[in-house]
Amino acid sequence: MNVWVDLTNSPHVLVMRPVIGELRRRGHDVHVTARDFAQTLALCERFGIDHTAIGRHQGGGLAAKARGLAARSLGLARWARGRRFDLALGHGSNDITVAAVLLRIPSSTTFDYEWATVQHNVNCRLARAVIVPEVIPAERLYRYGARGKIHAYPGLKEEYYLADFEPDRTVIGELGLDSEHPIAVVRTPPEVSLYHRFENDLFAQVLDRLAAAAQVIVLPRTPEQRETLGRRGGLIIPDHAIDTQSLIAYSDVVVSAGGTMNREAVALGTPVYTIFEGRPGAVDDDLIARGRMKRLTRPEDIVLEKRAAADPAARIRRDPALLTDLLCTPVTPR
Repeated sequence: MNVWVDLTNSPHVLVMRPVIGELRRRGHDVHVTARDFAQTLALCERFGIDHTAIGRHQGGGLAAKARGLAARSLGLARWARGRRFDLALGHGSNDITVAAVLLRIPSSTTFDYEWATVQHNVNCRLARAVIVPEVIPAERLYRYGARGKIHAYPGLKEEYYLADFEPDRTVIGELGLDSEHPIAVVRTPPEVSLYHRFENDLFAQVLDRLAAAAQVIVLPRTPEQRETLGRRGGLIIPDHAIDTQSLIAYSDVVVSAGGTMNREAVALGTPVYTIFEGRPGAVDDDLIARGRMKRLTRPEDIVLEKRAAADPAARIRRDPALLTDLLCTPVTPR
């Protein structure tokens, strides 16, 4: 089978890496395209994923996103035409589902946050299979055109792509950290996302609280965020793609205004707080209800202390072959 995978954002590289590996292990040909946004290309390089870079992020406004979708989808279609793909896969990539329809290629999409309305109205209607965590009520996706296409998996996507992961202490030295003192990892708000349109004052307060008592590593999403945070001072801001998962595993607390890093912390056993200001999704609601993640409304509520390393045996590790099987649903013989 000839498979096409498109990566449009940093987390998508992590999610699709084991799927790409599993497909190749099964003898399939896999070709990867990637968008120049955040650390997507750098992570492809870090994980040794051969890829063709096509397009870049066009901005956070709805009009800019629409232009970007049209331009990149057409660019992808031009690249893919004549390559005779049997299946197209993406993690929330609108671009590949549009391009796949133009080229009449079956496609699957996967995601774990159900309230990205604009994105899902494209992906769920055009893809032949929609792969989501089982905690997301199926009826929430019906309005996007996903009825009859939904295939659910147990647990977190992070438990699948981190299944073969073991932390490496090299990142501690790389960042010049003192392992005897508290380490806090902070992820900025996704300001360019249509589902997150708020001035996050709490984020600034969290930085003040943590910087007074810990070594704070901040992971910005955009060059603009990097520049603003750099002017603030007192923070460690990596200037290249780092082993974020190892950093999370060895940190004492994670605070994130996004989603993927929060769930990575959960999967790796690191205390984590969410300051996401958008509409909560079913995955996060479930984690909070079970005490695996905490919602933060006041920076003084952060518990910051050195902790013992998490027990690797306590981690939940799930087989990426299951995700691979679900994503291949459109071309599986019935």
